[in-house]
Amino acid sequence: MKLLFSIIIPVYNRPQEIDELLESLTKQDFSDDFEVLIIEDGSINSSEIIVEKYKNQLDLKYFFKNNSGAGASRNFGMEKATGNYFIILDSDVIVPKNYLSAIKKGLENNFTDAFGGPDAAHKSFTNLQKAINYSMTAVLTTGGIRGKKKTVSKFQPRSFNFGISKKAFTVTNGFSVLKYGEDIDLTFRLWEHKFETQLIEQAFVYHKRRSSISDFFKQTYNFGTARPYLNKKYPKTAKITYWFPSVFILFLMINLIWAYFGYGQFLYFYLVYFLILFLDSFLQNRSIIVAFLSVFTTLTQFFGYGLGFLKSHFVNKNS
Repeated sequence: MKLLFSIIIPVYNRPQEIDELLESLTKQDFSDDFEVLIIEDGSINSSEIIVEKYKNQLDLKYFFKNNSGAGASRNFGMEKATGNYFIILDSDVIVPKNYLSAIKKGLENNFTDAFGGPDAAHKSFTNLQKAINYSMTAVLTTGGIRGKKKTVSKFQPRSFNFGISKKAFTVTNGFSVLKYGEDIDLTFRLWEHKFETQLIEQAFVYHKRRSSISDFFKQTYNFGTARPYLNKKYPKTAKITYWFPSVFILFLMINLIWAYFGYGQFLYFYLVYFLILFLDSFLQNRSIIVAFLSVFTTLTQFFGYGLGFLKSHFVNKNS
């Protein structure tokens, strides 16, 4: 089967991000034809003028629709696409020049009806963005589930860098109405329909993510609230490791209370962990500032995800 790529990009009030992403798509070392569909999800700050700038460089289609969320916008784009393999990208990514070539090679070597790719920090990113990227991708923080092939048995693609065949989209009906965790939900439904997924390690994107600690906290909190719902909907996929951030923050708070009463020796375990994390981030990023910020972004990630998980599991469960 000849692969015909359609790139689907939902956007909401982020024209500057679309500008950077489309520019990176014009630089692909890819000889095959591909189309790009921009789905404007009811934005007030439209990207249409930015899209017009690239009409002569890309096979580009622009659609404006009422606001319905990213999942529905992705489905809308796949319904309008003419290709037979859809590539879903978030608007806050930049793709390296070999991105499409890496996908084509990966699928030709091992075809699957869905794939995911890792994310990385571009050299132009801020120190905070690099620290957030470390916290979201490091083996010491997430177990490497977002892109370390040797650490996972079945890869769960994420919506910022997600590929799915037209056949699989038709069978599964694409993304659900979930606001958070909709990509994991789709992956589980793909598996239920016997479709295989894979990680294409070389098909990475530069993911800018959130630009502030508070925004990052909100994002991870929302991720945490989604997981208990997914565990309940797909009980066979539930893992004890999903409890780790909640247990981590609960024991940290308990140990801080004990330390107040003179029993702070258990805090040394946390100090050792964060020292190892600091060193690992420094070795990866070659920056003391990024390594220092990585400690705070990891704490933010654990508190956000852990609190969201606990609230969803206990409060929403009983409401």
